[in-house]
Amino acid sequence: MLNLHHEIPIDILLRPMTDTLRGTLSTTASFFIWGMIPIYWKFLQSLPSTHVMAHRVIWSLVFVVSMLFFQQRWSEVKTALRNPTLRYTLMLTAFLIGINWLLYIWAVNHDHIVEASLGYFINPLFNMVLGIIFLKEKLHRWQFVSVVLAVIGVIFLTIEFHRLPWIALALAFSFGFYGLLRKTAQVQSVPGFCVELMILFPLALGYLIWFTGAPGFFGSARGTIYALLLGSGVVTAIPMLLFAHGAKRIPYITVGFIQYLAPTGQLLSGVFLFNEPFTTSHFISFGCIWSGLILYSTTVVFQYRGLKPKAESIAI
Repeated sequence: MLNLHHEIPIDILLRPMTDTLRGTLSTTASFFIWGMIPIYWKFLQSLPSTHVMAHRVIWSLVFVVSMLFFQQRWSEVKTALRNPTLRYTLMLTAFLIGINWLLYIWAVNHDHIVEASLGYFINPLFNMVLGIIFLKEKLHRWQFVSVVLAVIGVIFLTIEFHRLPWIALALAFSFGFYGLLRKTAQVQSVPGFCVELMILFPLALGYLIWFTGAPGFFGSARGTIYALLLGSGVVTAIPMLLFAHGAKRIPYITVGFIQYLAPTGQLLSGVFLFNEPFTTSHFISFGCIWSGLILYSTTVVFQYRGLKPKAESIAI
């Protein structure tokens, strides 16, 4: 008989594997799903982004609470809530992920998928910087060059379009700090995510009641839209749980390495499915960032094989 007190069903399925391999597979799956998720939000384009966001929070909470009760792990949520330091940390992560979710839905449904994908291309390199500053992970010379290339790409796009790519930068910063705080928080993935959703829930419920004027808070949504709003909880919770599960088990630099699977899917869907423009300026800017990612990835491969580059470490 399965012991329901284990981490999550994913953990049970992958138990024979090493902890690092489990973390790698979980993190990879989460970013693959995130790469495909713009397609889902596009089907809800007829609704305000805030409305979709509120449903996302509510049905994600329903999904996660059901999982915790099924696993008889509700006591872990209570324990997290009784810890003042952890409670304040999760309040901050709830704010960060709420901003990230809302901005991303807005970007997708206002034809900014390409710029949103830029944010998630920047994010792995931003994660690397966070790992160096806060987790004392080492940065080698060529990794430093990869960060510089990303900065050049952002600056070039800003000059060409006469505006800062604020959507991209806000998404990168919010998710980068979210991942960092969740990695260091002393709480398991599912209970921690549940607390975050509980913090966001009153805002989401209050908004929907105000918006629709009815306890049902579906407004005029019917048919497919109704089903998609209900399904937003599953679509949101599964990759978030996979990410939280995986990120705690592998180096944060490795998280950054895997993470650009998601923006690749987002970029391809934005350009080829939704016909967003991808100009020469975009190509040059993305090219700088892609070059940085390739360079960064190469150094990671060397490190994993025990063939660390001879370049000196750089302290930032």
